[in-house]
Amino acid sequence: MSAPTLEPQADWNQLYIDGEWREATGGETIPVENPAKQEVFTDVPAGTEADVDAAYEAAEAAQSDWAATPREERNEIVQNLLEELNANFEEIAGLLATEAGTPGYRAMGEFATATGDVEMALELEPPEEEVRPSSSIDDKDNHIVHEPVGVVGVISPWNFPLHLSLRALAPAIALGNTVVLKPATDTPITGGLLIATLCEAAGVPDGVVNVVTGRGSAIGDRIAGHPIPRVVSFTGSTPVGKGVAETAGKNLALPALELGGNAPFIVTDEADLERAARAGAFGTFFHQGQVCISINRHLVHEDLYDEYVDLLVDHAESLVIGDPSENEDVTFGPVQNETQRDDLVEFIEGSLEDGATLETGGEADGLFVEPTVLSDVTNDMPTACNEHFGPVAPVIPFSDDDEAIELANDTEYGLSAAVFCEDEERARSLADRVEAGMVHINDQPINEDHNAPFGGVKQSGLGRYHGEWITRELTEPKWISVQGEERDYFIFE
Repeated sequence: MSAPTLEPQADWNQLYIDGEWREATGGETIPVENPAKQEVFTDVPAGTEADVDAAYEAAEAAQSDWAATPREERNEIVQNLLEELNANFEEIAGLLATEAGTPGYRAMGEFATATGDVEMALELEPPEEEVRPSSSIDDKDNHIVHEPVGVVGVISPWNFPLHLSLRALAPAIALGNTVVLKPATDTPITGGLLIATLCEAAGVPDGVVNVVTGRGSAIGDRIAGHPIPRVVSFTGSTPVGKGVAETAGKNLALPALELGGNAPFIVTDEADLERAARAGAFGTFFHQGQVCISINRHLVHEDLYDEYVDLLVDHAESLVIGDPSENEDVTFGPVQNETQRDDLVEFIEGSLEDGATLETGGEADGLFVEPTVLSDVTNDMPTACNEHFGPVAPVIPFSDDDEAIELANDTEYGLSAAVFCEDEERARSLADRVEAGMVHINDQPINEDHNAPFGGVKQSGLGRYHGEWITRELTEPKWISVQGEERDYFIFE
């Protein structure tokens, strides 16, 4: 069987295992919907545990030869993958709009980040071999080398499917590992089968990249708990991530987890108000708030509170709502699925019942949830204490810096945060006190930079992505000692 064409309505009903396109062993498929229309536009295979086994076995069989391939040759293939991405931007943007409800500007952003993932992978190098003298034995040298971990399992989410799959896959293969990728059920094409198509066109050897689509309830545990992978990379919710970590840990596979967030956005009394409100609106409404690092709570000094709320409402009401697959001027699309919509509506209604004031939005039509601003919010209301993962801006007042930090840290999560303050020393002091893996000063928290470690603390994950930090996750040190002069093994005469 041949690779599908890069069109939404193409025949996407084959898995990619060991360099071959094949049907799922059970013969069943899963419908894929356009979230804006809530209409099925294609089907993908419903992979089985047998398919997962075949994919991991293919990856294991290919790994030693791939690791032995000179880095220059591996880089040529990864460079080919980058060129395939760049050559197919229009088709990829169309797939993102259809499958993930992605407006054009966001498709460009995700595409740039995804190509950046591959560019970063080309630059990754494990630490050079190091030689250290023995601390206890004469004339012995210790050589420390770093080798690929082996096979890597990747479970990617639906919100940034192309980027968050390539963020793990590209560095893994560049460093000599092989991969089994399971994309989210809502975005199996842009998160998986599209990538398989591009890898095949780039000349990635058979078995180095394998893609198995399927429902998490059917194959998720087998992906995470298979005995072959040495690292399992998961991006998604904290409850599911804990299950992945537990399952992977039974085989002593390293869980690399980027999990949920509840990002605070602290606006002090010394903030540039208009600049802060514009950043706050972007950080809440970008991709309909479906970003793990989007603003979950706006913590605003009481002196600026009312004016900030008014500006936030103006920005929310200026968004152009519609179907990104039909209108390139759309800046605000649908949420991904009915579960997401229903949770958001429940959080909004619960906050209103608890005393919040609806400033704008609050309604849902199909999968379109209106950009919503809530004032008079407290930290324990549903839209604030939960990772609502949608276009909702709960605005909470504070009176001083200590209260702002207390509110910001009053959450189990610690992924990303932001502080707006014109006084750089004060802003840095606040940033140092926020319990998060990433804090941005005079910006909003939706940032990703391949020259900085990406990840969280507390219940927001384990490990870091990008640069030398992802290299540590995907390679492991090996100790080779070399004895010079003969040792005196004292137990022998």
